[in-house]
This record gives sequence, structure tokens and C-alpha cells, in this order.
Amino acid sequence: MTDPMPPHGHLCWSYDDQEVFADEAERHVVAGLAAGARVWFVTPTPAGPVAERLVRLPGFADAVDSGAAALVPLGETYTAGAVVDPPAQVAAYAAATEAALAAGFTGLRVVAEATDMVRTPRQLAAFTRYEHQIDRWMRTGPFAAVCAYDRSALGDATVAALACMHPESNQTEPMFHLYATAPVDGHAALTGELDPSNQELFRDALEWADLRPTDGRLVLQATGLRFLDHRALIALQAYAVRRDATVVLRTSHPTPARLTDLLGLTAIQVETVR
Repeated sequence: MTDPMPPHGHLCWSYDDQEVFADEAERHVVAGLAAGARVWFVTPTPAGPVAERLVRLPGFADAVDSGAAALVPLGETYTAGAVVDPPAQVAAYAAATEAALAAGFTGLRVVAEATDMVRTPRQLAAFTRYEHQIDRWMRTGPFAAVCAYDRSALGDATVAALACMHPESNQTEPMFHLYATAPVDGHAALTGELDPSNQELFRDALEWADLRPTDGRLVLQATGLRFLDHRALIALQAYAVRRDATVVLRTSHPTPARLTDLLGLTAIQVETVR
């Protein structure tokens, strides 16, 4: 079976239909087990249709008995209904990954139905910050995750906010993604398109990512960015100034350098790379 996990190992999956989500969850669980990983399905409803589908999978009961698979209640992995503590949640998954490695597995894969963790504005702000922090930890640890959200319960705006903080998602909105890179590659990557329609979300995403300068620099890998509106550059300038830093924007397009010079954005340094 082809592994459905994207190259970055962190997928946002929004759904309106439980059966469609069940198909996706099944694919990731089967692929994870085939890869020798310990696999968790984290769910607020252990008796729900997705969990019932997984239980019926051939070999799943044996995988549960051996410790290779588990249906994990949401409240045992997160504090269900509460505001997530991003560093504590990252530490919890890091410890669970280490336990999987110690038990002889290749790592830990999680499919988490996390709708209940993002129902309020406070929950959403904390969880988007957590998504960026766990994304950064994934760059160095054998951990992968599918974060699933019920669009019918949350609405398009909330789902877009969550999707933009992941390297990959199953929807076309938002048109950009801001996600963590390996430390050696900088602080974050930008892909997609930044235009007038998503400027407010982009400013929010920068705040949620809470990037911390290294030696006064914030390095953004933007070779996957197809379009960059001048308003996004102005937002990056303001972000850099608030953090007393210089944003280093690495891009394969010449336009950002010309716009930066034209607008006098002295807190942005554009590096054109191929």
C-alpha cells in the first residue's frame, strides 16, 4: 500500500462526512502499521463510526493486543475541552514517541480527531500555536500526524486557520501554508500564494507561529511561494520590527527584492535562491 502520509508528515484533514474521514483514517492506520510504527487513533467518541471501521480492519485486533495500535480517548492525550498547553503537549508526544521506539517500533503515528480542542477563540489561538510547535519537533523526531477537524461543526474560517499552519491540507483554502522547518533550514517555510484575500489570516498565522529570532534573524524558506503581495511584505516588516529582528526571505522570484527596495522595508533581507 502506498503511504498516504505527505513528505512533511503533518496533514490537516477537514471533513463533512464521517465515512470520508473513515476512509482517510483507515489509509493512514494501515500504512503506519505497514511501516512498523505504533499507531494511535485519538478520538472523542470511541464508539463512533470511524473507530468502528478501524476495529473491523483485518489484523487490527492483533495490533492492539501487541501494542502496535490503540484507540485512545481524546481526554487521555489532550485535556478534552480545555485550552491546550503547547509545550506540554509537544513534550507528551515526544515521550510517547520515545516509548514507541523503546518498544521496537519505527516511531509513532497519530490520527487525531481534534475538533473539540478548537471550538472557542482561546482554544483555536493556543492550538494553532501548538500545531507549529509540534510541526517543528516532527522535523527531528520519528512522529507523524493527521489532524482531523469537522468542518460542519467549526466553520470554514476556523478550518482555514488550522490548515494554514500545516505543511499539507486537503482543501484549497487558505491559499498559503506557514509551517516549521528543520532548525538547520531556518525558522519556517511559506508556500502557496499571499494576496489581498488572506492578509488578515497571514498576520494571524505569524502571531500563532511566534517565531523567535536566532542572532537577530528570522529565516523564512519561501521557494514554494508562488505569489507574494506587497501587503504581505509590509506585514513581515512589522513582524520583524516587533521582534527586533531581520526577516531573511529566501525565494526563487526576483519580485520580492524589487518590492522590498521600492517600499523601503529595511527589516527584510531578500535572498534569491535557485
